[in-house]
Amino acid sequence: MSSARTLPVLLATAALALTGCASAVMKNYIGRPVESVMIDYGPPTSVLDLGPGQRAYQWQKISTNVVSGSSTSEVRRTRHGADVQTTETPGYVERQECFYTFYARPAGGQWLITNFRKPSLECE
Repeated sequence: MSSARTLPVLLATAALALTGCASAVMKNYIGRPVESVMIDYGPPTSVLDLGPGQRAYQWQKISTNVVSGSSTSEVRRTRHGADVQTTETPGYVERQECFYTFYARPAGGQWLITNFRKPSLECE
């Protein structure tokens, strides 16, 4: 298999292996007070009242990654010597925004996690 084909296969395999990681962690909070999430991840970005006896607590994570550029050169022989052709791919900054949402209901004077919204695939 050529290296041009190997990288996408490796990335797809890694993505499948990581699927469910965030959801597995989030599942462990069900039945616990919302403060247990706050102790681990800080205060929520927002708290939404969803009607009588239900709230959504949401944490936002923003990640930035720098993707470096590349430059390739190809030398071609010509009748008059050599010709060099250079191709440049610029680098860029990639920004990813993820939201992690827990649903809670009041019980015994505190808000207990009852469920969560599964994060998007790229945030798992």
